[in-house]
Amino acid sequence: MVTDPLPLQLTAELFPNGIGRYAIGGLLVGLGVTVIYLGTGISAGASTFLESTLSYVSAQSRFQRYVSSRDWRLAFTLGIVLGAGAYALVYQGEAWVIRGSAWATDVQPWRLLVGGVFVGVGTRVGKGCTSGHGVCGVGSASKTSIVGVVTFLAVAIVTAQLVAALGVSP
Repeated sequence: MVTDPLPLQLTAELFPNGIGRYAIGGLLVGLGVTVIYLGTGISAGASTFLESTLSYVSAQSRFQRYVSSRDWRLAFTLGIVLGAGAYALVYQGEAWVIRGSAWATDVQPWRLLVGGVFVGVGTRVGKGCTSGHGVCGVGSASKTSIVGVVTFLAVAIVTAQLVAALGVSP
């Protein structure tokens, strides 16, 4: 029996550094959201971080509804940032020393700002972020989240193809 090497070639092209780090990352994300859900009964998502953080300094009811969950939300978000930093140190340590920063990008600052605004508006309109819908919503078979994730992906693919066809560079 001869196996077709094409799937192996595609895997090698899609994951030139192997799939191990992605599998470990996925397992850690799954474990994290499971622990949060079992401990609090709330699905983990990053889009409510700003509102929950504002509950520390604002008495508005919009923000105060997060008082009971703001501490874990703050820890969750800090974990995302610190996890990215740890990854950069471990896997990009040499690049950090050579380039002076593991956080370097060729994308113009105004494009990052505009993209951030679009993401922020999208999370409010979509009633959640890609992490909340994609990890927790799809994981719990939420029809709304599944439709949302399909929509996120479709818009991202079309946008990326359009930008590439127009020859736009960072």
